[in-house]
Order: sequence, then structure tokens, then C-alpha cells
Amino acid sequence: MDAITDRIRYARTLAQAEHRLLRVRGGGTKDFFGAGLQGDILDTSSLNGITSYEPSELVVTVQAGTPLADLEAALREKNQCLPFEPPHFGSDKASCATVGGMVAAGLSGPARASAGSVKDYVLGARFINGKGEPLTFGGQVMKNVAGYDVSRLLAGSWGPLGVITEVSLKVLAFAPSEATLACDLSQEAALALLHRWGGQPLPLNASCWVHDPVGGESGGDTLFVRLRGAVAAVGAAVPRMRADVLAQGGSAYVMDKAQARADWAAARDQRLPFFSPPPEPELCLWRLSVAQTTPVLDLPFAQFIEWHGGQRWLWAPHSAAAQLHATSQGAGGHATLFRRPVSALADVHAGAPGFAALDATQSRIQSALQQQFDPDGVFNTRRLHLVA
Repeated sequence: MDAITDRIRYARTLAQAEHRLLRVRGGGTKDFFGAGLQGDILDTSSLNGITSYEPSELVVTVQAGTPLADLEAALREKNQCLPFEPPHFGSDKASCATVGGMVAAGLSGPARASAGSVKDYVLGARFINGKGEPLTFGGQVMKNVAGYDVSRLLAGSWGPLGVITEVSLKVLAFAPSEATLACDLSQEAALALLHRWGGQPLPLNASCWVHDPVGGESGGDTLFVRLRGAVAAVGAAVPRMRADVLAQGGSAYVMDKAQARADWAAARDQRLPFFSPPPEPELCLWRLSVAQTTPVLDLPFAQFIEWHGGQRWLWAPHSAAAQLHATSQGAGGHATLFRRPVSALADVHAGAPGFAALDATQSRIQSALQQQFDPDGVFNTRRLHLVA
């Protein structure tokens, strides 16, 4: 950690004199995201290892450069997990995602709508700010009132506030029972059922709806719903939900557990066919975050819907940005350009802007935070260039 501190302090002099930047990088699995990758790389891979793990307390403290796969393997040995299912963006056997990158990106997997997000499980963090000062926030307990909750502020910050060096996380035990229902339903019927089920005492954990052009009783429209919880709760929910699907004119069956788990992991890491870049080189992958109760959106693009209706993916050209922003804002949410066009992938410095524009209040808060933690602009903020 001393080497990283020295590097930041040296970079501070360069930032003042030459406007040089540092770009924090763990495994590089999120390099596709954002407006560009300018800046000298500050590698965190030397920060490796689990500092402490108390399974009985459901708390683990781990260094930021630790491979996410290593942490999950250690938790699995104790029948525990990260409930928010952080994406690896690679195969399970070839993942190089790190724990620090997981927190800095703030991205969650299929269970996000039911289990919560990354920041909900961050108990404390250590990081080094743009002045080269090591700081500690939060702790290793569920309830902590010692100062500002900056540790959770780091979740989803994408690096402009400082380098995360260590993080303490809350973990949970695996659910005793799990089942995945595959239901032949149109998008409209699927969203209506998800809305109804969300108001009932059902062990809903994850859902996704997708149109598969190769078939299916409803023309390839399929809703997948994962149930997790007590054995009795899951067992009682399955026939009840199948009856609801039947009443909508569809059909449902319980998937093989091994196949279902592989499919959910593929959904988490965007390895399903829907996420394969289309042949049209100008198309971008967009993420629309909207209220879960939002009905079918009036958009001419095929969609992949997660989080009980709250997250909707689609491929569309950058020229559709205004339409996507207006549609998502009308549904109480926002649109994010998640992956750049295939034609731009070769140029890691160009990139397309990714985030929806902040309003005046949010922009003022963001600027004030960066001024406090990185007054000399050591860290790359160009990645956060906003969509107008």
C-alpha cells in the first residue's frame, strides 16, 4: 500500500504541473464502460488477500485487488455468498474481476431487486484520496454511527474520489431451497404478473424476460423467475405461480437446477445470446432503469428485462439517445449507455458518454465531493462524462 500512496503523491505533482491523470484499475473487466480510459494506470493487484473472515458474524474484510472469484470461493466453503451477485463479465473459469472493482463499479446481478445492491452490503472501507492520505470509514459491524458513511459513497463512484484498498462486507448464507420457473408469456403478461407477485408473500429472488426467436409456445417470449427461501415457502410458491401463468394463457415448468444456475450466471455476466454484439456496427447496449411497475415501453427495440421490470436492456444506435432518455425519464428513471458500438471498441480512449446528465443539485454535490477528496484532479474523471 505504501507504493500506491507514493505513486499518488507523485502523481499529484504531475497533475499540478502537467495535468497528468491516474486511472485506477483492478482486473480491467469494466474497461468497456464509460467515456474513456485516459490516464496512467494505477494497478491494485498487489492488494491481494482476505484480511479477516468471521462466518458466524457474516462479515468478511478483504483487500481491494483480491480476485472476486477467490472471495466467492472462500465464502462458498462456509455456505455463504454475496447476495447481490456482482457480475464478473467473463466466464467463471476465466474471471479477473476484483473486489475493489466490484465496489467501485457498484454493479449488481439478477438478485438486485430482491437482495439489494453492492452499497447495501458495504460496512466499511479504507482508501487513499487524491492527496495521498490513507482514510478509513465505517467498520466491521452491521450498525455503525462513527462519522459519515463514506464507505457506501465509494460504491458506484468509479474511481474519482480515491483508491479503495480494503473493504468490509456483509455476507449471507445460501438459501435452503431454490427453484427457477420458465414461463411462456408475452412481455405485457409477464410484467403484469411480476407486479402482482411483488405484492404477495412469495420468495421472489430474481426474474428476467426475453424474446427468443427460435421458438416457445408464445412465439419465443419467456419469463424466468427464480425463487429462493425456506423449503416450505419455495415448495408452496411453485404450484401457486404456475396456476397464475396458466390463467394468463401461458405454461410454466421448473427448470433443471444445474441448467438454471448456469443460465443465471450467464445473465449476470452478459454471456447470453441477447448480449452478443449485433451485426450492425453502430448499435450500442443501453440500460434503462425504471420503476418496476412500468408497463411495456413504446420503443422499437427488442429488450431483455430484469429486476422484476426495473432494469431493461436494449441495443439501439447512439442517435436514439434523446428518445431513450425521454422514455426512461417519463417512467421515473434514466438511461445509460452501457457498451459502446462495436466500431468504437478498438479505440479505448474514444468511447461514448455513458451516464445520464446530473441535475444542478447533483452536479454541485459531485463537484464538492471531488474537491474534498481530490482537489488537484489526480484521478481520471473523464470516464464520467455525461450524456446531455
